[in-house]
Amino acid sequence: MTLKALILAAGQKPLSSGTGALELQPLGDTTVLGHVIRNLKGLVAPRDVIVVSAPGTLKAVQMEVGWEPALVIQDTPLGTGHAVLQAADALAGFDGDLLILYGDTPLLRPASLRGLLNRHRLKSVSLTLLTANVPQDLPYGRVRRDEHGKILDIVEQTEADDETKAIRELNVGAYIVKAATILDALKRVAAKGGEIRLTDCVKQLLHSGLKVDSYQLYDVDEVRGINDAGDLEAAAFILQKRLFRPHRQEEENEVAFGTGGWRAIIGEGFTMHNVRRLSQALANEITRKGLEKKGVIVGYDRRFLSRQAAEAASEVFAGNNIPTILCNEDAPTPLINYATAMLGSGFGLAFTASHNPPEWNGLKVFHGDGSLLLDDETRVIAAETNALTTADVIKLELDLAIEAGIVAVKDFTNQYIDAVEALIDMDAIRKAGLRLAIDPMYGVGQLTLETLLTEGRCRCHFIHNRHNPLFGGRSPAPDPDAMRDLINMMQQDHYDLGLAMDGDADRIALLDDRGRYISFNDVLVLLYWYLHEVRGQTGGVVRNLSTTHLLERLAKAFGEKCTETPVGFKHIAAGMVADNALLGGESSGGLTIRGHILGKDGIFASGIVVEMVARTKAKISELQEKVWAITGRLYSAEENFPATPEMKIAIPQRLKKDPCTTVAGYAVERISHVDGTKLYLENDNWAQLRFSGTEPVLRLAAEADSPEKAAELIAWLKQFASA
Repeated sequence: MTLKALILAAGQKPLSSGTGALELQPLGDTTVLGHVIRNLKGLVAPRDVIVVSAPGTLKAVQMEVGWEPALVIQDTPLGTGHAVLQAADALAGFDGDLLILYGDTPLLRPASLRGLLNRHRLKSVSLTLLTANVPQDLPYGRVRRDEHGKILDIVEQTEADDETKAIRELNVGAYIVKAATILDALKRVAAKGGEIRLTDCVKQLLHSGLKVDSYQLYDVDEVRGINDAGDLEAAAFILQKRLFRPHRQEEENEVAFGTGGWRAIIGEGFTMHNVRRLSQALANEITRKGLEKKGVIVGYDRRFLSRQAAEAASEVFAGNNIPTILCNEDAPTPLINYATAMLGSGFGLAFTASHNPPEWNGLKVFHGDGSLLLDDETRVIAAETNALTTADVIKLELDLAIEAGIVAVKDFTNQYIDAVEALIDMDAIRKAGLRLAIDPMYGVGQLTLETLLTEGRCRCHFIHNRHNPLFGGRSPAPDPDAMRDLINMMQQDHYDLGLAMDGDADRIALLDDRGRYISFNDVLVLLYWYLHEVRGQTGGVVRNLSTTHLLERLAKAFGEKCTETPVGFKHIAAGMVADNALLGGESSGGLTIRGHILGKDGIFASGIVVEMVARTKAKISELQEKVWAITGRLYSAEENFPATPEMKIAIPQRLKKDPCTTVAGYAVERISHVDGTKLYLENDNWAQLRFSGTEPVLRLAAEADSPEKAAELIAWLKQFASA
C-alpha cells in the first residue's frame, strides 16, 4: 500500500516581532519543522513528502528538508483545509493513503506515527485520526463517541458546551486518509466559500458514514504544539528529556558509549546484530588508518553471551582482512588491556559490562597503547555503527577464519602475570606468609590472582569463584553490602587481609585484618604514601572529580602535583601520560601506576596492597595513622539517587541559572561543571552531583572535615535534587 505525507507549514505565525515563522524556529539541533520531517524517516520515502509552505519561506524549507520533496506554496492563508487543497496537483493520479501532519507539532514520536499507520491499515478504514486523553484543558477539538466507542463527531473547543468541554479525549490533528477522499471532501467544503478548515472536512467524512477509527497517544508531551516562545522552550526540554529516557538507545537499536565503554541490556541493546555492526565500524576505522597489519585482540569475561560476542566480532575483523587474536578463555579486562599494549594492536576489545547487573553486557575498546578510546572517538564510532545495516557487515565464519590463519586463538595469562610480578616485590610477600580471604564475585579474576598470590606463598581462601553468569543474582560490584560473606569469614577466621574484585577484575575492595571495610579513597592515599615513602618512587598523582582531596594534600606534602580529571579511567590515563604521574586512581576501586597498563587493574592493585602489608609489617590501621599524621582527616560520603530523564535536564539548568553560593550553610568558593557539578568549599571540603554514565542514577558525593558534615552535605544535595 502506497503512502505519501503532507506537512502543513504555511502558518507564518511569528513567535514575536521580528522573528520568522514558528515552524522555522530553532529547536535542538534543527528547527520545529525539521523535527516534524525527521519523524517521517523510515516511514515515508523522501520523494513522497509534500510540504505546504508560505511565500518567501520556500528556500528555508528546502534547506531544512535536506532533500527535494514536492514543495507547494499557499499564497493566501485561507485555512488548513485550503492548504491541503494546494497540494491537489502534486497528488494528481495518486490513489493511496495520505498522512497529514502540522508543521508546528514536532513532539509526535515516530512510533506514534507508525502506530497510526498500522492501525489504519489493519482496520481497513477510510480515515484514522490521532487522539489523546489529556487531563489539562487544552485548545483542541474534543472527540465525541457513542456508548459503544464509535466516533460521532469532533467538536472544536470554541464551539463546545460545558458537557463537551469536560471530554478529555482530544483530536491531536494528525490523520491518515485516502488522498482522493480528502480532496473530494475539501472541494465540497470549498464550494461554500470562506475559510476552509481541515477539521470541518474531517467532520464531514465522519458524518458521511465512512469507516473511521483512531489511534491513541499515551505520552501527553506529544500533544504539545508550538504557539509561543514558552511552548518552544518546553519542547526543547521534552526533546532533551527523551535523550535520557532509559534504554532509548536500545529501543532504537543504537549503540552509545558511556564513561566505561558500551553497555546495554542483553537482548535489548546488546545483540549480536549490534556487536557485528560495532565491530564493522571498528574494522572500518582500522582500514582507514592503514593499521590492518597491527591486527586486533578480542577477549571476553564470564557474562552471558560474552564468548559468543567475541567470536562474532572476530568473524567481522577476519572478513575485513584484519588479523585477529581471540583469547582462548574468559580473561580479566586488564589482561586484555596488557596484551593489546604488548603487541601494539590496532584495537583491543574486551566484551564485559564490568560491575553492572547480570542482565547487562557491553564492550571496552582500547588503543594500541592500552588506553580506552576517548569521548570524541567513541562518538564517531557510535555514529558510524548506527548508520550501518546488516548488509554492510562483512564477516568470515570462525572455523574458516581459524583454518585460514586470519584468526588465531591464544593465551596471554603467563605473560600478563609475569608483567605484574615484575612490578611487585614478590620476595617480600613470600617472606610475610600472609593469610588472605578473596572474593572474585564469580568473575574472571580468580585464575590470575590465585596464580600471583600462590607464587607469593600466600595462603588464599577463595569464595564465589565458580563460573556463574548470573553472579549469584546480584551485581558483581565490590561494595560493602555485596561483601557480607567475605566480612563474616574475615571476622570468624582472622585473615590478614580480605580482597574482592568486580566482574571483570579491573577494580578491587579491601578489608583489614578485623574485617573492616576500607574505603578506596583511603586505599589510594595509603598506596601513594607507600610508593613514595617506602618504595622511594617520585611523581604526582591523578584522580577524578569524585575522589578524595587527601591525595592533593599528600602530593603537596611530597612537593608533587595532583591532577583532577572527569570521571572515567580514560581521563585518568591521559592525565598520567601528560604529567608522567606515579599513580592514577578513582574512588570506585580502580588504579594503575607508571610503567604498568594505561587502565585500571584489580589484579595488580591486589598485589601491590599485599606487598604494602608484607613489606611494612604493619596493620592497615597503623598505616592509616601514619598517613593521617601528614594529611589530617577528611570523611567521604556517597549516595545514589534514582534519576529520571527530567532530572537530567532540570538539575543542570537550575545549577547554571542560579549558581549555589552556599551548601548546607557552608560557603561555596568555586564551582566546576566539567563533569556534573562540583561545589568546592573551604579546607578541601566539597559536594558533587553527577549523573552516571553507565546507570540511571544521580551520584551524590561529598567530603568534609567530619562524618556529620559530610552527611549534612549529602542531605542538602538530596533535597536539592528532589526539589
